[in-house]
Amino acid sequence: MTLARNDYRRIYAIGDIHGRSDLLDRMVGEIERDLDGVGGSAEHALTVTLGDYLDRGPDSRGVLERLVRNPFPTRYIALKGNHQELFESFLREPAAGRHWQQLGGLATLRSYDPAAAARLESSSGAAADFAAAAAALCAAVPSEHRRFLASLRPALDLGGYFLCHAGIRPGIAFEQQNQQDLLWIREEFLVSDLDFGKIVVHGHTPVQHPEVRPNRINIDTAAFATGRLTCVVLEGASHRFLAT
Repeated sequence: MTLARNDYRRIYAIGDIHGRSDLLDRMVGEIERDLDGVGGSAEHALTVTLGDYLDRGPDSRGVLERLVRNPFPTRYIALKGNHQELFESFLREPAAGRHWQQLGGLATLRSYDPAAAARLESSSGAAADFAAAAAALCAAVPSEHRRFLASLRPALDLGGYFLCHAGIRPGIAFEQQNQQDLLWIREEFLVSDLDFGKIVVHGHTPVQHPEVRPNRINIDTAAFATGRLTCVVLEGASHRFLAT
C-alpha cells in the first residue's frame, strides 16, 4: 500500500550525517525506541534524511551501505545534499577536485579506497593526480551506491512541512524553487522572517543545538565533529527532538 503524504502521522527527519555510520546506527536505535515507547504504527511513520551522507566523517561508504537497505523501522525517503552534488561533480570533472578536497572529500575517497587517498595526499595536487583519484573512486563505488545517489530527491513537501537540505529562496513558491538553492542557500534564507506558509525543515548550516524559528527548523548539529546527530520528530503541529 502506498500512503498519501497526509497519511504519515509521524515524520522522523535526520540532519547531516557526513560519514558517521556509528551515529547513524545509534539514531536507528533511537527511532526504534521512540516508536516502541511513544506508540504508533511504523506503517504510518516516515523517516527522511536531509542529505550530506558523504565527506568529512570517517565512513562515507558505511553510511551509504546502510542507507541503500533502509535501516529504519519505517518507510524511508532520502534527500540530496550539496556534498552529493560535489561528489558527482568530482567524478564527472576531476578538475573540481581541489574544491571537493577542501570540503572534506578526501574522507570519502579514503573510505572507498585508502590507497588512492594516500596517493592523493602525497601528490603535488596536479590535474593528473585528481583525475587518477576520480578514476579510483569511480571504480570503488558499488553500483547500488550509485543508484541510491541517483535516486535522491531535492525536496519533499509533507503538508505543513517542507523538507530540503539547505533551505529555500524567500518569495519564491515552493514548486518553483531552484535545486541549487535547495542544496546550497544560506544567508538569504537564514535571515528571512517571512512566513513561508509551511515550516521548512533543513540542515546544511551547522548549529550547536537544533534551531527553531517561526518559519524553519535547522537540525544540522555538525555530527561529524560533535558526535551529535539530530532528528526532529514531527507530529501534526508539534515537534520534539532525538539525538545521539
